[in-house]
Amino acid sequence: MLQQLDLFGGEPVQQVSKSSEPKKKPYIIKPPVQVVEEPPATVTEEPQASTLPESIDPVVMDAVPVSSPQIPEDAALDSKLYYPISEVANMFNVNISLLRYWEKEFDIIKPRKNRKGDRLFRPEDIRNLKLIHFLLKEKRYTIEGAKTFLKKGNKVKEKFEAIESLKKIRTFLLEMKSGLS
Repeated sequence: MLQQLDLFGGEPVQQVSKSSEPKKKPYIIKPPVQVVEEPPATVTEEPQASTLPESIDPVVMDAVPVSSPQIPEDAALDSKLYYPISEVANMFNVNISLLRYWEKEFDIIKPRKNRKGDRLFRPEDIRNLKLIHFLLKEKRYTIEGAKTFLKKGNKVKEKFEAIESLKKIRTFLLEMKSGLS
């Protein structure tokens, strides 16, 4: 017990020291709430055969890429010496950070950097990015799988160019087919 002296001549007052332990609140355990699911209703109607839009041909639907890059033709691509990273990201419909990541992972992408540190892609880099985009996004390769695929050499570029020319022929034929209808 502590005693406090009164400086003005009164009797000393005894103070009760407070314990430093906080008061504990009782913990109440509640039982879990049980969810009762109703059985699914029986369906008497027959499902419809197809819910595809009329504009999509079911045979061709598998070949349509998820996000096709909007890269200009070679002549238009070669018209500029350098493309900023934002413009290249818009061409491929990807984030700028993804292009930076691909730059770290793949040795064939080597954009120039100015004094400020901005990346400037040459048309050759964009063609390599187009190949990497094809392998990763359309063919669904992993990063390591795409790296080993690219190490095979010139056959990779020949196969890619053949696929690109076949895609152009396919779009031309689909346009002709829609024109006949």
